[in-house]
Amino acid sequence: MSALLALEATARHRSVTLAAAELGVTQAAVSRHIGALEGELGQSLFVRRHRAIDPTPTCLALTASLADSFTAIGRSIDAARLGDRPREITIGTTLAFSSLWLMPRLNAFRAAVPMAKIRLLARDSRIGLDAGEADVVVRFGVPPFDDGRALVRRRDVIMPVCSPAFAARIADPQAFLAAPSDLIENDVTDRQWYSWADWFARARPGQAIAPPALLFNAYTDVLEAARAGQGVALGWGVLCERFLADGSLVRLGPCEVRPDGTYTVLLPRRRASDPVAQMVAQWLAGELEG
Repeated sequence: MSALLALEATARHRSVTLAAAELGVTQAAVSRHIGALEGELGQSLFVRRHRAIDPTPTCLALTASLADSFTAIGRSIDAARLGDRPREITIGTTLAFSSLWLMPRLNAFRAAVPMAKIRLLARDSRIGLDAGEADVVVRFGVPPFDDGRALVRRRDVIMPVCSPAFAARIADPQAFLAAPSDLIENDVTDRQWYSWADWFARARPGQAIAPPALLFNAYTDVLEAARAGQGVALGWGVLCERFLADGSLVRLGPCEVRPDGTYTVLLPRRRASDPVAQMVAQWLAGELEG
């Protein structure tokens, strides 16, 4: 275990000196551990240069697995410290993110963080961390946020999506977008949500478009209408990835727009985080980043 710890730290820092400082041992001890591993594996794990060392592909694959394992061990130790009693943790998200991204992952989440009893707070107005409304928030917007510290950020992409049957009726997606019809829109006041007019202003500046054929106040209904073949919707990649993967939605042409905001996992900035809340946030960050 000591040798594996030394290997992971050295590969991460690309330095024996920094690895030794992190582990609280001598450089010679780290070098001995790495030499022993190389002898056991029958191959070099680093390319030695004059003032640096670079991990080999074998070393990178091995240390990636080690990093995941060490993280899992750390979570298990934290869980043991906390005991068997579940802690209620409130996760704040938007309605669309809750339904389309988080819900399909709840079984995996409960298996990964069994000591967390989840309370989900889903609404489209801002959920404050300072006021204690939530322990962890996944927020879409332009960072930084004054009430939270970010663990991870993820960009999104917005593209036209429709059902395969609707797409089959369109011979040329570019010609369709030049004179679009049957547009489905999310009719909300939050301007972080793009309207079709916003999308066309970036994707095809100067083009005039007809009013949407269908308006819904819930994005989940927008996607359901598109899946049912009612027209073309704006597909936020993170939110509709499940439907794109199962084929019930398809992209209509290559045009896309990258919004300014990001999905950000946040913990409170001005109050201490519960250890279980930190574990929940780390899991959400890993899933979102992945």
